[in-house]
Amino acid sequence: MGRPTRALLSREIIARAALDVVDEQGSDGLTMRAVADRLGVKAASLYNHVSGKDELIDGLAELVNAGIDLRPLSGTGGTGGTGGDWRTGLTAYVRGYRAAFLRHPHTIALLARRRVEAERQLLGYDALLGALGRAGLAPADAAEAAAAIDYLVLGSALETFTAGFTRSSADYRPRYPALADALEASAARGGGPGTGAPGLDERGFELALRLLLDGLAARLAAT
Repeated sequence: MGRPTRALLSREIIARAALDVVDEQGSDGLTMRAVADRLGVKAASLYNHVSGKDELIDGLAELVNAGIDLRPLSGTGGTGGTGGDWRTGLTAYVRGYRAAFLRHPHTIALLARRRVEAERQLLGYDALLGALGRAGLAPADAAEAAAAIDYLVLGSALETFTAGFTRSSADYRPRYPALADALEASAARGGGPGTGAPGLDERGFELALRLLLDGLAARLAAT
């Protein structure tokens, strides 16, 4: 039997397998053995392509960040961009950033407090800071804005507000009447999974995004 026409393993193949493991088993499930089992090889085979778990996580960062559309930051892709309407472009970028991590929420625990080294991560931050600068923010202000965007996106992708309140509003009412009123009013607005309309989590994210953009607009007006 002849040799295979291409290598059975590569850094990208290993990274994709690692992402599958994290998606299915959570961040604690990521081990070299788990990735090797996913690929049907021995763990030792992986070390011909990656040096260890740190490099696996770098590969995850590359893959997840590759799913973030940077075109709104440059005004391409039909979303307005920062060359004209900076708010339209930034809104599209932030929503896309969040969507990428909503697809892979378990990666946040691995990436959120880790050094930024993956090429796609660095390109993303450079594109964002460049866009904020073109919108009129000074470099220090742009850095603060980028940090605020990170907090909003990663926090909202990691946490679901609604999942914390599983009882009926009537159960909360005797001791927590304001909470019960808020949950009832939110439910009356509708939305949520399977409805085709935004639920409370989505509406909360959009409110926070509008407030963030309003704050940036105010800072731009002041300068």
